[in-house]
Amino acid sequence: MRTFLLPLLLVLSLGSLTAAPVVGAPGLIRINSTIQTYSVSQPWERNTPTKRRGLGAVLSDLRILTTAEMVADTIYIELESADGTRTAPAKVLAVDYEANLALVTPIELDQSAWVKKIKPLETNGPVDIDGTLDIWQLEDNGNAIRTVGTVRSVDQLSSFIAGYYFLSYEVKGSMQSASSSYTLPATRDGKLVGILTSYNSKDQMSDVLAPEIVALFLADVADGDYVGFPSLGVATVLTEDPQFRAYLGLTDDHGGLYVSRVLPGSSAEAAGLKEKDVLLSFDGKPVDRRGYYDDDRYGRLFWTNLIRGKKKVGDSVKLKILRDGKTMTVTAILQRRVDPLIPNHIHDKPPTYLIKGGIVFQDLSRPYLKAFGKEWESRAPLGLLDALRNPEDYEEGRNRLVFLSRVVATPATIGYDRIASQIVTKVNGRPIEDMNSLAEAFKHPVDGLHTIEIDDVPYVLYLDATQSDAVDQQLIKSGLPELQRLPE
Repeated sequence: MRTFLLPLLLVLSLGSLTAAPVVGAPGLIRINSTIQTYSVSQPWERNTPTKRRGLGAVLSDLRILTTAEMVADTIYIELESADGTRTAPAKVLAVDYEANLALVTPIELDQSAWVKKIKPLETNGPVDIDGTLDIWQLEDNGNAIRTVGTVRSVDQLSSFIAGYYFLSYEVKGSMQSASSSYTLPATRDGKLVGILTSYNSKDQMSDVLAPEIVALFLADVADGDYVGFPSLGVATVLTEDPQFRAYLGLTDDHGGLYVSRVLPGSSAEAAGLKEKDVLLSFDGKPVDRRGYYDDDRYGRLFWTNLIRGKKKVGDSVKLKILRDGKTMTVTAILQRRVDPLIPNHIHDKPPTYLIKGGIVFQDLSRPYLKAFGKEWESRAPLGLLDALRNPEDYEEGRNRLVFLSRVVATPATIGYDRIASQIVTKVNGRPIEDMNSLAEAFKHPVDGLHTIEIDDVPYVLYLDATQSDAVDQQLIKSGLPELQRLPE
């Protein structure tokens, strides 16, 4: 399995078209997004707004399918006709950042009569390897451009949020430069197959989210209460090493994945799975030593597709396992992915923080670490990286990992200005479970002092309670909008 990390280019490379421009192609609509993110280092501030422009696929009931990237952190979404003459403000109906899918719809029906006139697309089924599909773009004059692409392979790819893999087609086809090219619909026989999520101009390869994933997303949205894709909730290790296999009691005719961790509160934990179990099959589909199974249509796919590519929340899956040398079967009722200690994204809400006397506290997240640049996995603070890689060592007693991100020089923080990136364990003798518990702990100074315990030198910081309160008020007078933003 590989992750296709190249983003979809806003300006696609020049290439030969496989078809002439098409007038009046059905189901295409422009989407214009104004995006404004928060600063991860100064979470009380917003970054400068940016624009994003893509295409959506018009479905029935004025629903427009696009990617989560098009709606992430938006402050305004606008629909625009193909010829650019009409617009309508829109809102998000549902979004799944993990799968990189979203549905939007017009806000004002009286401003969107023109949207109703667009012929909606029906959805289509799977495309076999070596089959073809049409990828659509729009020229500035409103004409549609069709690029015929060939499905070269099928894999599970992470297209937006790292670590979440979904079934995708890898499609060969050369596209030309065109406007509204951030995300593009793909069709077959005039029906929607999926959404293009990335394009590599050098190799002329596109990633298109598979119709099975689109169908699961739309089925979940249908009742108006979007839940999301399920997760088993285990970490696994390959069983290729012969000595390891002998230790586990695995014979040559068995594959299997070693369960190295069962996430607390997960589907796996509820089903009774344990560390050191070996997963042998899912609903009768055996997995090999590397975790792959034989898919009836696409061939070798990784086992996670049997969960989030074929199931919905509430479905069951029968797991054949090896435990202590004996095979047995357990049934797991699938739930949503357990909320991780360290979030992989914070698109759906502003970041939390708290400032006391000039010391800035935040919840650790992957976006915070990625802000250290292209080499963030080696440049970010080692203690915080260790928490990301080994969350099980930090989970006990915590809902989120609160850390001291930096210290602003104030009369209350003299001598502490070089302390940064330290995990907070206790404040005023109270264990810190999350940002709310931190705020509560600061309400209870001891003998006029706040004591802040961290996981590295100097291990304990002391703040004069009266002086730090005075500094807080001065920070507000100096223009800081809020001293804290706590989880709702």
